[in-house]
Amino acid sequence: MTSESHWLAVAVATPAHSGIGTPLTYRSAQALAPGTLVRVPLGTREVLGVVWSELPEPEPNLAKSAREIAGTLGDLPPLDEQWRALMSFAARYYQRALGEIALAALPPQLRNLNATQMARRLKRKSASKGHQNPEEAIARKELSNEQANALLQIEEKSGPFLLFGTTGSGKTEVYMRAAERVMTRDAHSQVLVLVPEINLTPQLEARFIERFGADAVVSMHSGLTPAQRLAGWLAAHTGQARIVLGTRMGVLASMPHLALIVVDEEHDPSYKQQEGARYSARDLAIYRGRLLNAKVILGSATPSLESWEGSRPTEEGGPGRYLRLAMPLRIGASGSGSGMPRVRRVDMGRQPRGTLIAPPLLNAIEERVGRGEQALLLLNRRGYAPVLHCADCGWKSECPYCSAYRVFHKIDRTLRCHHCGFTERVPRACPSCGNVDIGTIGRGTEQLEEHLAQLLEPLARPDGTPVRVARIDADSTRGKGSLETQLAQVHAGEVDVLVGTQMIAKGHDFRRVTLVAAINPDAALFSSDFRAPERLFSLLLQAAGRAGRDASVAAASEMWVQTHHPSHPLYEALKAHDYPSFAESQLLERAQAGLPPFAHLALLRADARSQEAAQAFLKEAAQTAQSALAEDGHLSSSLVETTWYPPVPMAVQRVANIERAQMLIESQSRSALQRVLAACQPLLHQLRSAPEHRGIVRWAVDVDPLAV
Repeated sequence: MTSESHWLAVAVATPAHSGIGTPLTYRSAQALAPGTLVRVPLGTREVLGVVWSELPEPEPNLAKSAREIAGTLGDLPPLDEQWRALMSFAARYYQRALGEIALAALPPQLRNLNATQMARRLKRKSASKGHQNPEEAIARKELSNEQANALLQIEEKSGPFLLFGTTGSGKTEVYMRAAERVMTRDAHSQVLVLVPEINLTPQLEARFIERFGADAVVSMHSGLTPAQRLAGWLAAHTGQARIVLGTRMGVLASMPHLALIVVDEEHDPSYKQQEGARYSARDLAIYRGRLLNAKVILGSATPSLESWEGSRPTEEGGPGRYLRLAMPLRIGASGSGSGMPRVRRVDMGRQPRGTLIAPPLLNAIEERVGRGEQALLLLNRRGYAPVLHCADCGWKSECPYCSAYRVFHKIDRTLRCHHCGFTERVPRACPSCGNVDIGTIGRGTEQLEEHLAQLLEPLARPDGTPVRVARIDADSTRGKGSLETQLAQVHAGEVDVLVGTQMIAKGHDFRRVTLVAAINPDAALFSSDFRAPERLFSLLLQAAGRAGRDASVAAASEMWVQTHHPSHPLYEALKAHDYPSFAESQLLERAQAGLPPFAHLALLRADARSQEAAQAFLKEAAQTAQSALAEDGHLSSSLVETTWYPPVPMAVQRVANIERAQMLIESQSRSALQRVLAACQPLLHQLRSAPEHRGIVRWAVDVDPLAV
């Protein structure tokens, strides 16, 4: 080996089953700065890697076997130290390989570029137009007192901030003003704005482009083409994009001058990745802000209970981690009211059996449509009916590959599994007994749309044209651009009644909607999932916020809830639009039960060919880990602070013929739980390779899981 060789630790995306979680050693003929993107040989392939650090010359055997890097990506600036620190933390905290996290944060198209191609793209970027100066932007509306006070606090305090603002209180304007101030103060500073779902990106993007100019704003989400993702990433990485709007993947973007992070609708479960590296974008945003000394704003009308408790002031016995900023009034609200719609509950126990839409609600919808207003109906179940069944023999439309039912989709006459995707045509007769009279159980958005169209058929709009009912859910928006088209029709007033799932309940600014109705929300009231009430209250209050967003119709707006439990405390709090009292009651229950945010959880999951194999793996993992940790003087105290529960099947036990089981590990100490999980990693890899566990397909650790 020549004395001119340089030794580098390079992070690559090693396979999860390999047990290699740290960077690999390579040699280079030239010195390369940490953060440099390189192409390196790995097995028989050539892959993308990130230089993590320089290394001293290794011992002779390793030096002899180390392979040489294949090349760099030309003049692309290295990924900075703060970005690498974020990746290291995420890998450590969420128990994943460093290369897996770091490489997943990069656009896939980088893997196929050579130095010449990269130079061409960088040249193209540098030729882009200048940005609009925030000080020269369009005329501003006058801020409300609440908005002005929130901005003053953000300007003067370090944060992080929890912006607790009711729907329609003007949180987005606060975000944009805060971004303006940061960008005006420093000509290079960058702003990251996260939203929970792709469908919320276009309207927010339009507002930011109108304010800051198209060249200052880029988007990052999975709906972009590979070329678009690469272009946006390069703009952010080189500092040319001042504002990045993204879904959860945006929190991992390289932004060397990041000065402000906004997490809109911070309560939304979409911020938690559910496959691969199961990270929380909201929590990483908080960590990244601390790492960079950047300000972080978490915004929501219904904050997560973790954030609400985290913002409880120290003088009230809380941790005071966040500074809570309240904006309880809608823009344009007058008098003593908040401007939120009146909540009306319909007791479905008093309605005729089988009623889908109660007569009083139908009358209210007809009145709204007759006045040229819009109504929005929320039913959080897509398809026509959840189950097809035979009353003669009891057959149901079970999926042959999953422990779930296939959903009946009338629009294309199919039975479709929403877990594995298996789809078949609806049988003409019962496959079990031949009965041709097959019925449905339950209702979905397709059935609600059809039923409403029939009920409203005799009615006409103010201009005499027929009433139009439309549906927005994951099925109706599958085609490229279809969601944007349908939303544009709603905004233009071409739709009178909109039916949909939770997709339509968050973030949209429907100016003509004056009535919102939740059709069948009761199931979550009695769920075994301890987070179900929190999610239901959030969904309903967010849905209510779609009504009366135009101040001229706010006083007459309504939220209807069809329920068999009208006196339930959750609906009482909803009627009063009283999130604080709901949160306090839920937090009291959580504290008594020892649940988050008063405890910290992790799930160890196993997928196998049989349920017995999955549970046996988890059981042995627990026994092996606890024995090994008990003998380790440094870890025995951490083990004492954790509780290990027996393995159980997951809620949906079988998906695509793979059996799934999980084991819960709980601790009052986050650091103790982290030490235990880190010590378990090598033991789990050893168990996975043992002959008796050949039936295991994969295992994973989920830190801070949303469902247990």
